[in-house]
Amino acid sequence: MGARDTERGEKAAAEAGARFVQLDVTDDASVAAALARVDALEGRLDVLVHNAEISGDWVVDGPTAARVFDTNAVGIVRVTEAALPLLRKSDQPRVVTVSSSMGSFWAVTNPDRPEYGLTAALYAASKSAATMLTLQYSKSEPGIKFNALEPGFTSTDMTTGTGMTGGRPVEESARTVVQLATMGPDGPTGTLQDENGLLPW
Repeated sequence: MGARDTERGEKAAAEAGARFVQLDVTDDASVAAALARVDALEGRLDVLVHNAEISGDWVVDGPTAARVFDTNAVGIVRVTEAALPLLRKSDQPRVVTVSSSMGSFWAVTNPDRPEYGLTAALYAASKSAATMLTLQYSKSEPGIKFNALEPGFTSTDMTTGTGMTGGRPVEESARTVVQLATMGPDGPTGTLQDENGLLPW
């Protein structure tokens, strides 16, 4: 389990019965060190879950755009590129990206969807990028299944930190992550899904 904050990451890993590696997706050296440790401990990587994200506090300006995209999109590239050699050593490698329906053109232009009334320009654009990266990696790495998901409105540090309340528990939202991470060899790749299946984007 990787996390930028060592203290919180170690606590979460202990609760989950997992090993912890310090990982800051915006730092090349941190990413390289984390994957080197995984290599030393396991020699391969079966499942990679991208779930690092920030909202940028919904501010729209150049510096905030750089920070949001560095975490939500560029971070995916950093970690995936570093992880590919280990993923290729797995019999059934899976990469799951926690994206968002806020990055779905279909959802944000559909008056019947809640996303239609929300404005979060940088977050939404970065999630569009995250989903597109998922699709492109699925095409360039056919031996690895890459899928993205909309987890549903979830109570996380990001949502509560920006004043949003009423999200469902993380454990409930994680079900789709687990499903995509553990699916069999006939499962899909290059998709965006939610708990009900394929999500147009």
